[in-house]
Amino acid sequence: MKEKIEKLLEKSNIKLTSAREAILDILSKAKSPLNYEQIRSKMQADMDKGTFYRNISLFEGADIVQKLESDDRKWYFELSKKAHAHFICESCHSVICLDFVINPNASGHKVKNVVLKGICKACKRV
Repeated sequence: MKEKIEKLLEKSNIKLTSAREAILDILSKAKSPLNYEQIRSKMQADMDKGTFYRNISLFEGADIVQKLESDDRKWYFELSKKAHAHFICESCHSVICLDFVINPNASGHKVKNVVLKGICKACKRV
C-alpha cells in the first residue's frame, strides 16, 4: 500500500511524510467517508488536529481527497474517485456511499458527489 500512496503523492508533487501516509492508508481502507475522530482512532501514532487538517487541505487542493459535511456538522473525508452519491441518515448521521451512476458533467457542471438524506435501514427498523 505504501508504494501506491507514494505514487499518488508523487503525481501531485507532494512529499511523503508519516502523517500523510497514515491518513491516506486509513482512507484507502475505508468503505465509507470518515470524520476526523474516526480517522484519529485508527491511527497508530498521535497526530494533532492542526497537522491533520493541514494535510487534508493539501490533499483536497490536489484532488486526492474530497470532503462532505453531514447533518452532525462534522466533515467526512474519502479518497477522490468517480462521481458518486452519498446517503446521510438524519437520525444517526451515518454517511454511506451509494452505487448510483452519476454523469460527472451534468448540464455542463463538474459533479463530484450527490448527497441524499433520509433514514437509514438500521434506524428505520427501530
